[in-house]
Amino acid sequence: QVQLVESGGGLVQAGGSLRLSCATSGNILSVSIYAMGWYRQGPGKQRELVASITRGGSTTYADSAKGRFTISRDNAKNTLNLQMTSLKPEDTAVYYCNAKLVTSSDAWGQGTLVTVSS
Repeated sequence: QVQLVESGGGLVQAGGSLRLSCATSGNILSVSIYAMGWYRQGPGKQRELVASITRGGSTTYADSAKGRFTISRDNAKNTLNLQMTSLKPEDTAVYYCNAKLVTSSDAWGQGTLVTVSS
């Protein structure tokens, strides 16, 4: 079972930047993982996909994240990152790391809170 631990959340002013990291319990390029991503859930909202990266390195972004957020993978450190810039109050949410497994199941981290003040 893949275990994920997020870090890097916090309080930032609008226009600022944050970098989220997700440490995996094993090899991030494990054959059991075919994609990883970042999701978020804002107050009173449903959880939504922010960005994802396949095992082959293809990336996908939500429209709200395009041009501001960058997902990346550090294979040597088995870490998934999300660099967020030009943050807006509407980016305030709990951000979750996700791994989609070849067994058709998902692994989730515990979440990290990002608060953007206006």
